[in-house]
Amino acid sequence: MTKNGLTYADAGVDIDAGNTLVERIKPAAKRTARPGVMAGLGGFGALFDLKGAGYSDPVLVAATDGVGTKLRIAIDTGNVDTIGIDLVAMCVNDLVCQGAEPLFFLDYFATGKLELDAATRIIEGIAAGCTASGCALIGGETAEMPGMYEAGDFDLAGFAVGAMERGAELPAEVAEGDVLLGLASDGVHSNGYSLVRRVVEVSGLSWGDDAPFADGPLGAALLAPTRLYVKQALAAVRAGGVHALAHITGGGLTENLPRVLPEGMSAEIDLGAWDLPPVFRWLAETGGMAEAELLKTFNAGIGMVVCVAADRAEVLQDLLTQEGETVHVLGRVTAGSGVSYTGALL
Repeated sequence: MTKNGLTYADAGVDIDAGNTLVERIKPAAKRTARPGVMAGLGGFGALFDLKGAGYSDPVLVAATDGVGTKLRIAIDTGNVDTIGIDLVAMCVNDLVCQGAEPLFFLDYFATGKLELDAATRIIEGIAAGCTASGCALIGGETAEMPGMYEAGDFDLAGFAVGAMERGAELPAEVAEGDVLLGLASDGVHSNGYSLVRRVVEVSGLSWGDDAPFADGPLGAALLAPTRLYVKQALAAVRAGGVHALAHITGGGLTENLPRVLPEGMSAEIDLGAWDLPPVFRWLAETGGMAEAELLKTFNAGIGMVVCVAADRAEVLQDLLTQEGETVHVLGRVTAGSGVSYTGALL
C-alpha cells in the first residue's frame, strides 16, 4: 500500500518548473557563447578555458553586485525585461575599471514562487547584457523559496569574472594634469532608488502616470537600463593613454572618483561641463535636494569617468565618441584629496 504523503510541490517548490526554465533559457545562454566557454548550462559547475580565450599570463578579476530597490519598480510595474541588463552592467562596468575584459557571468535569481514567463524574460535580459558586453552566461541558480518572498517578489544577484594580461592592471600612472573624460549615463542607472522611490511618493505620482521629465509612463522612464561601457572602455584602454576608469555608482562622483586616485591627488570637476539630465533635475527639485546630496547619491548624468594622459585626451575623446559615447571634458587631476567642484549643476 502506497502512502500519499507530502511532496516538495506541496511545500511550494516546483522542481519541474525549474527544469522547464533551464530548457527555456538555454537558447539565450547559447547566444552569449564566446571563445573559452567549454560547457553549457546544467552541470554542477561551469568550465572556462583562459588559453582558449586568448590569454597567455592572465590575472583574474571578479565582481559581484545587484540592482537594489530598482527591482521594486520592475516588480510593481511588471516591466522586468531590462532589469537583467542592469544586473550585468553593474558587475561588468566594475570589472572594466580594473582593466579587465569580462569573460563570463553567473546569476542568482530567488523568488517565492517561480513564474516561468517572468523568469524567462528576466534571464533573457541578463543574456542580452552579456552579449552586449562580450561575456558568456555560463551558469546560475534559480531558488524557489516560499515563505521568504511575498507573492510576485524576487531578488537578483550577479557575479562576473574577467581577465587581463599580467601588468595591465588599472589604475596605473595617474598623475597631476591628467584629463578626466566623462561618459554620459542613460539615466539613473541602478543606484539611489530608495531615494528615487521616496521622491516619487512625495510627488504623488504613480508608476503609470506620465513622466514629468520624459515621454511615456514614469515607471518605464525610471527603469531605463544601466549603460554598458565595456567594449567602448576597452577600446580606449587598448589605444593607450588611459590611466584609470571610475564607474559612477552609489556615492556618485564625490565618492567614486577618489577610489582611483593615488594618495595626495584630487579630481577637480567643472560642473558646467555638462547639462544635468531632466530626470535628475526633476528628482532634485521635487525632493528639495541640495546639489551636494545629488552628487553623492546619483551619477548626475555621468556614468563612467576615464582618466587619461593629457597628450592623449583629444585622441581618446574622438575614439570614445566614435564608439558611440557622449563625452564631456570634466576637469583634471590636481594635488589635494577627494573631489573639488567649480560651477553649478542646479
